[in-house]
Amino acid sequence: MSSRDSNLLMVNDLRKYFPIKGGFFGSTVGTVKAVDGVSFSIKRGETLGLVGESGCGKSTTGMMVLCLLEPTSGEILFEGENVAQFNKSRLKDFRRQAQIVFQDPYASLNPRMSVGDIIAEPMILHGIAKGPDLTKRVEKLLRLVGLGPHHGRRYPHEFSGGQRQRVGIARALAVDPKLIVCDEPVSALDVSIQSQILNLLVELQQEMGLTYLFIAHGLNVIKHISDRIGVMYLGKMVELAGGDELITDPWHPYTRTLISAIPKPQPGQKSNRIVLQGDVPSPANPPNGCRFHTRCPECTEICTLTEPEFKQRNGRFVACHHV
Repeated sequence: MSSRDSNLLMVNDLRKYFPIKGGFFGSTVGTVKAVDGVSFSIKRGETLGLVGESGCGKSTTGMMVLCLLEPTSGEILFEGENVAQFNKSRLKDFRRQAQIVFQDPYASLNPRMSVGDIIAEPMILHGIAKGPDLTKRVEKLLRLVGLGPHHGRRYPHEFSGGQRQRVGIARALAVDPKLIVCDEPVSALDVSIQSQILNLLVELQQEMGLTYLFIAHGLNVIKHISDRIGVMYLGKMVELAGGDELITDPWHPYTRTLISAIPKPQPGQKSNRIVLQGDVPSPANPPNGCRFHTRCPECTEICTLTEPEFKQRNGRFVACHHV
């Protein structure tokens, strides 16, 4: 089997530009480069984590992978097929195989529907089950995520945040997907509940052979679930490596900054926190050269003039002139 065949998902040079409208006639006066040339792959059964500050383009990348946003350019291959070339029937099948768990477990659930109906809806839409079989499948999914069959008669407002997220996971699993995009699925939850949801996702992956694209803005969360981690900054991927090696031996200055922000487990333990100067530049007017150079403590002249190539070395990728 080739590496191309072993990859469930391949993303090549993906870009998403949003026009900025202005003036009396609403003409285009600029462009927001939300995602600007991102490439990665995810093997079957693997978890790829995407991490970065708010506004770096990681959630936009996830939306494009699921065909919820149309890319400006680039290529998305699912099981070797170009998603952009799917006809209506094939696109519907793809939406069954690629699901999402949203960040806000309350806003993503219809408050007018019972939990049982919420989980049953995608199975009805895709013609997977009906009648008594549908009821049994809903009850099985509720048990699978740590809830009981009686919870199916309740409504989202009757649940805690962690329970609502379990419902969201059950809904994603309802159509037997191969890929699940987890868009910051624990960021809206209490810290005590976050580990429970992460452990649940790991257990489900092992049991069902799922593949995850896991999006988060903190390495303290993403390091516990990811086989590999990609670090994004201002629409670009700056580093991609195995989870353990990225945490223990980060190559990019921005990655080192994120790692320094991970809370220490021992109270009073010395922290070598790296504090960046200045604000994140606007994606509507990104700096020349390396996009991180305006805040990088290791910046030299070449960083301000030439954009570094996202190159492979020793099985990992990094975009930095000084590596």
